Amino acid sequence: MLQVGDKLPNFNGINQNGETISSKNYLGRKLIVFFYPKASTPGCTAEACNLRDHYTELKEAGFELLGVSADEESRQKKFADKNGLPFNLLADTHKEVIEAFGVWQLKKFMGREFMGIVRTTFVFDENSICTEVISKVETKNHSAQLLK
Repeated sequence: MLQVGDKLPNFNGINQNGETISSKNYLGRKLIVFFYPKASTPGCTAEACNLRDHYTELKEAGFELLGVSADEESRQKKFADKNGLPFNLLADTHKEVIEAFGVWQLKKFMGREFMGIVRTTFVFDENSICTEVISKVETKNHSAQLLK
């Protein structure tokens, strides 16, 4: 998994609108990249909506936001439209970005083990250097963790 001090990985991906999004789009900007397991599930919806509700404050603090999951473009689009999400959501179906950040890991749930996305948020400064990794994401209060 990426750590504080690591550089933003180079990546290209397709967002919910079929547009190519590149790490180069964020050069010279502060960036929050949040990984979530599955669009439209309760925890992921709570997290995305909390970020939406505080989007203006995050923008005023100088941040761009980028959400990433392994969902298809159509599911990301439905998720964004239904919840009025104002930021890009990458449809990383091939898990290239997910693996570059190191968040595809072994998980345990109800005695079952499986591979999946570990909900994690990475904060990058204007020089594309990771300044914070949040692994204990509070889905209903995530913006407060970022704006502290």
